Amino acid sequence: MSTAIRNHYFRPALVLLVIFTLITGVAYPLLTTALSQLMFRDQADGSLLFAAGKPIGSALIGQSFSRADYFWGRPSATSDSAYNAMASSGSNLAVSNPALDKAITERVVALRAANPTSPAAIPVDLVTSSASGLDPQISVAAAHWQAPRVASARKISLDQMDKLIAENTSAPLLGFTGQPVVNVLQLNLALDHLTSQ
Repeated sequence: MSTAIRNHYFRPALVLLVIFTLITGVAYPLLTTALSQLMFRDQADGSLLFAAGKPIGSALIGQSFSRADYFWGRPSATSDSAYNAMASSGSNLAVSNPALDKAITERVVALRAANPTSPAAIPVDLVTSSASGLDPQISVAAAHWQAPRVASARKISLDQMDKLIAENTSAPLLGFTGQPVVNVLQLNLALDHLTSQ
């Protein structure tokens, strides 16, 4: 193949490579970043939650709470450390797996020991993890199940606790898709704010 023919094909290919690199590698990311910052700043910045002006977590990723005066979230299934977004993956064990039975039994024992005045039936989301292992929410039933323990530790009434749970309950998408849920970190922040007044 002659040099003239090679140049005939090489030059347009090189020009197209540069043009599409600039469009897809520079212009498009800049445009989507700018639009997300203009239209959805909170979500684009990670849906961060703040306390005393400092970021303490994201509304999209659960955190590990184990003190009696805080609500606890769903168990995390991330292997190296709890709620590690970098280690999130499909992690549910099969129903037939003995490791799942063992993990649930251990969680039930720990929850009953920490919540002796709560009803015997523990909401399923407090003993099973989600597929991602990062869920920041629990069911309303799971929040109410823990309320006696938290109310006792904080020395506040169950009526105040019920009101706080209701104020921090998110309705289903479009009013019918899914079920109402409570973001554990947001609820605990509201609890800290209530008891610091």
